[in-house]
Amino acid sequence: MSKIDIGISETDREAIAGGLKKVLADSYTLYLQTHNFHWNVTGPQFRELHLMFEEHYNELALAVDDIAERIRTLGFAAPGTYRAFAELSSIEEVDGVPEASEMVRLLTHGHEQVVKTCRSVLRVAQDADDESTSALVSDRMRVHEKTAWMLRAMVQ
Repeated sequence: MSKIDIGISETDREAIAGGLKKVLADSYTLYLQTHNFHWNVTGPQFRELHLMFEEHYNELALAVDDIAERIRTLGFAAPGTYRAFAELSSIEEVDGVPEASEMVRLLTHGHEQVVKTCRSVLRVAQDADDESTSALVSDRMRVHEKTAWMLRAMVQ
């Protein structure tokens, strides 16, 4: 591949891509968890949660592609294996099938964690004048903050 000359140093691009890899891992782990809960939710709120989880994992499926493509745009390989995601993600995997209310709690925590991961990458991108990554990460934060709010509202 030819030299990348987009006004961001290689050192900064590498630091930003490293942070985006963590956002990607968190997002993909949250995608898998949400899809798992969609398949396995039961109880009085089954239909509402089943449909809501489907909306969430569909949105996450599109998001991971955008994040991975930004990593590639910066000149680095995007992680794409379960092993890599497990090493990079700050979201814990869940054993078994929790009760519906616990699913909502876990997903709320997962969305809040993605926001925190995004926030750390945002600082690095802003310091490097990387508006494209800043915009992407800001958009992701907004989606996850709103989703966490909606999930919290379900259990109050």
